[in-house]
Order: sequence, then structure tokens, then C-alpha cells
Amino acid sequence: MKKICYIVAMRAEARPFIEEYHLKEVKDFFAPYPFLLYQGIAGNIELSVVLNGEQHGSDLVGCEAASITTYAAIERLHPDLIVNSGTCGAFKADGAEIADIYIGNAVMFHDRRVPGDDAWGTQALGNYPVWSKAEELARLLDFKTGKVTTGSSLDMQPVDLEIIRSNGGQLKDMEAAAIAFTCSLTQTPILIVKSVTDLCDGGEKTFEEFSKNLAAASQALRDANKRIIPKLEIVFDEE
Repeated sequence: MKKICYIVAMRAEARPFIEEYHLKEVKDFFAPYPFLLYQGIAGNIELSVVLNGEQHGSDLVGCEAASITTYAAIERLHPDLIVNSGTCGAFKADGAEIADIYIGNAVMFHDRRVPGDDAWGTQALGNYPVWSKAEELARLLDFKTGKVTTGSSLDMQPVDLEIIRSNGGQLKDMEAAAIAFTCSLTQTPILIVKSVTDLCDGGEKTFEEFSKNLAAASQALRDANKRIIPKLEIVFDEE
């Protein structure tokens, strides 16, 4: 039986998926840390969903929380695959629409601007490996693919946009590259599944558009993951 661990930042993103698979919370599994664990069985997969938890009354989002949550999940659960399932911004110019589903075919940071030689710049951008089966999975399910870029802020400054576009970025989030960084240290494969909440070039204010579309994008994530999990069994059997 394969172990699949989903890393999800926000309860709203995870709730439809947890309810769909009737996953049960494992109380205090990561105590004293705020991370939350939900588990169950889906076919031949042992399914875990790990959330960052909360601080100051809100979901922990961003790179720091994502990194430490992922490290703890890998150390305690020993998954065969990490799946970062979450929401993102995208570009109307690339054909993106609200609640579109993408599989990440590459991942990097867009806001780590480290001056110096090529070695420092390479480390700053990251460009971490994603699961070798990601493109195949996207083709099987007819999902879009795109390069995910990660930063620590919900908004986007002009320099962020320049880095994103000059490096072929198509999706903007706050966790994927941090999770991929941690996976790269432990040689754990990572699959990135994203649903669009906001259009970076759509003209609306980011937070308002994100808030308006979060529920619909989270439902789309649930539906996408319902299709992904049976295909994971097939893809794993081919390895």
C-alpha cells in the first residue's frame, strides 16, 4: 500500500477533500506543533492530509510554515509521495480562468533576490524537481500544466512579475517551492496540484478576488483530487 501525504495550507482548501474521503483527525499527532493530521484509506492508498494549522486565529500560510510542516510530515509519516494541493494566482494572458486545475511541471521562488554570482542566484530561484510522473498524470487527466513560482506575499510587486515572466512562470502561490525545497533534501517526490483563485493580470484587487473565488477553487481542487487518486494507483503500479 502506497503512502500519499497531502500538504495543504488552509482549512478551506482541504475541507472539501477531507469530507469527500471521510478522513479522520488524528488528535495531537504533531503536538506541541500546530500541524493537523487527517487520515484514511482510498483504494490501495494510505491517505494523509497535513495542514499547517493556525496561529493568531488564522491559517498559517507561506513558506516558513510550509517548510516545517512538510519536514515534520516526512519525518513522521514516511510518505512515498508528497502532494501540495492548494490555490494560486495565474495569468489571463496564458489562458487561465478561475477554478482551472493545473499540475505543476516545474517550481521555483520568485521573491528571493540574492545578489552575487551564478551559484547564489541559482540557489535563490530554486528550480526544484517535481515528480517525474507529473506530466504523464496531467495528460491522463487532461489537466493543464504550468511552472509554479512561490513568494511570501499575496500581492505581487513589479520586480516579482519580472522574475516570474522572465523565468517562464505561469502560476503564483505562497507554498509550493518551500515544500519542494524540503522534499529535495529528503529525495521525496512532490506532485503539485493547483486551482486558480485570482488572475494576476485581470485588473481586480488580489485579496478581494482570492476571497471571492476561494470556495469555488477549493471545490474544484476536491474534484481534481478525486480524479487524481485512482490514477496514482495506476502510475505507481507502472513504476
